[in-house]
Amino acid sequence: MKKLISKIFGTQQSGIIMVILLLGVVLTIFSGSHPDRATGAQVNNFLNQYTLMQTATDASFFAIMAIGATIVIISGGIDLSVGSIYAFAGVISAMVLRAMGPMDSVPTLLTALTLCVGIGLACGLANGLMIVGLRVHPFIITLGTMWIFRGIAFVASKAESILIPDCLTGFTKATFGLGTLYPVPMLIMIASTVIGAIYLSKTVMGRHVYAIGGNADASRYSGLKVGRITTGVYVVSGLTAGIAAFVGTTYYGSASCADATGYELYVIASAVVGGTSLSGGKGSAISAMFGAVLIILIRQSIRTLHLDQNYEWIIIGLAIIIAVVLDQINARLTSRRLLKSVAEKQNIETIKSK
Repeated sequence: MKKLISKIFGTQQSGIIMVILLLGVVLTIFSGSHPDRATGAQVNNFLNQYTLMQTATDASFFAIMAIGATIVIISGGIDLSVGSIYAFAGVISAMVLRAMGPMDSVPTLLTALTLCVGIGLACGLANGLMIVGLRVHPFIITLGTMWIFRGIAFVASKAESILIPDCLTGFTKATFGLGTLYPVPMLIMIASTVIGAIYLSKTVMGRHVYAIGGNADASRYSGLKVGRITTGVYVVSGLTAGIAAFVGTTYYGSASCADATGYELYVIASAVVGGTSLSGGKGSAISAMFGAVLIILIRQSIRTLHLDQNYEWIIIGLAIIIAVVLDQINARLTSRRLLKSVAEKQNIETIKSK
């Protein structure tokens, strides 16, 4: 047990895990309690299976997209269009399903998943090709496509909310015998995190992403195809936005052009608060997931402590600034330690040569 605890708190995620645990303790203490409908026993308003599962569900939509966004940020880029890709994929897939009419559950599920993932991939590919081909900063390209994708969704749907087949909601809200708990979004979030972590840490492609984020020029001179890798990370970001769109629209039972408005803030905040460096070359999928959980807990704490809902934006903004400042301080300290180590080695070699 001691080895497990030391292993957990020895990882790069140990800091954010401690913050999440601390915030969870605060919420548990101040949230109060209510009588359970079934047993009549007093149940903590936060520390109960229903609230914890809902917290994980709310985090899943951000976390899935944050994994793709983290990969983009590690490469030295930024993607502001993920929320609009979510809305675009959800609206178009809902419209296609409505036009196709009633189908069996499996074909309906496969069609919805294929459409959401396909649209996400296409949008990500468009972002990547424009960034590489036009040689324009990704902030500008993705800012433009953020409006374009959402505008297409608005025009196509005529600003209407489009219902999706009940069988899709039944899939995402499957209980697996857990009563009124819906674990599917959480399971998809965990699966996406594991795949993202393996991609970044165990594959050659993942190491290439870190390489171009650390130094794109050096990577280019070493023979890496920087343009192809850059395009690929935006495709991955579009893919995760498409998956999140599938999970979100099927969970809530409808799609609208207004879906995921402002999610860009939460997704980037999840990545940055999780320890991803905006200058590139540093970050992980697991940290992004924990970052999303922390953002949701911040929202939860504002409701629990009965604070003004507008404080949410202030706190998240401050969290981003603090995370970036701490990252910069850590980078400077690391640089100084490396320089000091090099100087000491040179002094030792000089003494030995004498």
